[in-house]
Amino acid sequence: MSLRNYLDKIRPNFEKGGKLHALKSVYDGMETFLYVPRDTSKNGASIHDAIDSKRIMSIVVISLLPAMLFGMYNIGYQNALSAGHIGDATFWGMFVYGLLALLPNILVSYIVGLGIEFIWAQWKGEEIQEGYLVSGILIPLIVPVTIPLWTLALAIAFSVIFAKEIFGGTGMNIFNVALIARAFLFFAYPSKMTGDTIWVADGSIFGLGYALPDSHTMATPLGEIAQGGHVNASISDIAIGLIPGSVGETSVIAIAIGAVILLWTNIASWKTMLSVFVGGGATAFLFQSLGSTPIPWFEHLILGGFCFGAVFMATDPVTSARTETGKWIFGLFVGALAVIIRVMNPGYPEGMMLAILFGNMFAPLIDYYVVQSNINKRAKRVKE
Repeated sequence: MSLRNYLDKIRPNFEKGGKLHALKSVYDGMETFLYVPRDTSKNGASIHDAIDSKRIMSIVVISLLPAMLFGMYNIGYQNALSAGHIGDATFWGMFVYGLLALLPNILVSYIVGLGIEFIWAQWKGEEIQEGYLVSGILIPLIVPVTIPLWTLALAIAFSVIFAKEIFGGTGMNIFNVALIARAFLFFAYPSKMTGDTIWVADGSIFGLGYALPDSHTMATPLGEIAQGGHVNASISDIAIGLIPGSVGETSVIAIAIGAVILLWTNIASWKTMLSVFVGGGATAFLFQSLGSTPIPWFEHLILGGFCFGAVFMATDPVTSARTETGKWIFGLFVGALAVIIRVMNPGYPEGMMLAILFGNMFAPLIDYYVVQSNINKRAKRVKE
């Protein structure tokens, strides 16, 4: 209660007429992050729930922790494997190395993203919005660990300003903010997002890890397929996540743990999540039957960012379909399109990013026609 009392004590300084009134948005942001708001409506109808948006965002961040923690270990594992010292490396040595390699990306993500959020809120005289709590951790997990920090900062600034704040802030954005940051990097700095030289951290950090030669290369499984090769990793390595790739997207098991958390807490829609896998699996099976893909259909579902996108990106309640029928249509569309892009266009071996962004674009249209269909059905019943 001492912290609660302290916040109540300093509140008058941030109210109108207080000496720190200019920082009211900052105070409100910190108070509502620590405690559930105590404000109540004075009139009109209200909808009450046991959880607010900040608590929802916190649960999503918790669900991302397994993928992030494993990603840290995999950074060190891939570094040791590439250096030929996997037999000498220890678990904690590889994990701490990965932590130190990923930490600057996380810090840049939150400093730049939240900094823009704070400045925007102060400029508009509004409350600080909580949406970036999730985007701030998502962005470092969907890019290579070797991404230059200055390009990461540019991508974050672009996505927060032009994909979120311009549209009105949290809850009003059309496109997933984290994916817009990745798309910005992919198209503006393709050499930092594709190829065989970006997936493995190649330097020593505070005496941990191993320095790799400049000529070292390590392709992702999807990259090997795009180059006409075959997947060299075993199914067990793919499921565990001991393969090169973006930090949080490699481990199917870690992502599955996050999915359980989201579904158990009713934060994510199981309809959207399941339909992405159904759409992707059916399309991959069709391509396999036609001999158009060199890998079994189920490998499309566990390679690259498919699982991560289906669990954490496609289920974004703001940018995905909101009607119950629309969730099925949206998920099937995203899953099918991701596989189509992979198979039909080798220039985009991943596919999931573009599929979800296209899905975001059509989500309002899907919901419109679902609602309109329901209206027409009811009107028809009235006439009968």
